[in-house]
Amino acid sequence: MARIIFDTATTLNGWIADEHDSLAWLFAVDGGEQPDDALLPAGATVLVEGSTTYEWLLRENDVLAHPEKWQEFHEEKVTFVFTTRELPVPEGADVRFVSGPVLDALPAIRQAAGDGDVWVVGGGDLAGQFLDADVLDEIAVSVAPVALTGGAPLLPRRVESDRLRLVSATAYGQFARLVYEVRR
Repeated sequence: MARIIFDTATTLNGWIADEHDSLAWLFAVDGGEQPDDALLPAGATVLVEGSTTYEWLLRENDVLAHPEKWQEFHEEKVTFVFTTRELPVPEGADVRFVSGPVLDALPAIRQAAGDGDVWVVGGGDLAGQFLDADVLDEIAVSVAPVALTGGAPLLPRRVESDRLRLVSATAYGQFARLVYEVRR
C-alpha cells in the first residue's frame, strides 16, 4: 500500500509560507530554488495539495499561460487538490478536485497512486487532516535558515513525541533535513 508523506520546507520558527502565502523566502535561500533531488519524495506517484498551495503554484509561475511549467514540478503525476471552489486547470495537467474529509477522498487517492507513494505537498492544515485521520506515514521537513514573523504554520496541530520517531537528520547545503516516522 502506498505510503502517505508530508514533505515540505519550513523556516526555523515553523512557517511554510509568509503572511502573503508566498514562498519567496524559500527561493532566496541558497539551494532553495533548485532543491537537491534527495530532498524530494522519489517514490511519489500522486501529489496532494490544498487550494492555497495550488493557487500559489499557478500564480507564481503563470502556469495557466505557460502550461509547460506545470511539468517542471508536477511532471505527469496525478494531483489532487482539496477545495470547495471551482479552480482553473493548466492545459494537459491531470488535476482532480476533491472536497470534504480526507478519509472520503483517500480511496481515489490510493487508487491513483497504485504502488507509489502519496506526497502531501501542503499546506500544513491539510497535512494535519491526514494526521488526524491517522493515515499519515511520514513527515519530512527541510528546515531553512530563515525566520518569519508570521504566515502559514508547518503543522497547526498538537502532536506529542510518542507519535513521531526520528528516522534521520541530515544537512543538505543550507537545509537541515529531518525525517520522522508517524506512529499510529
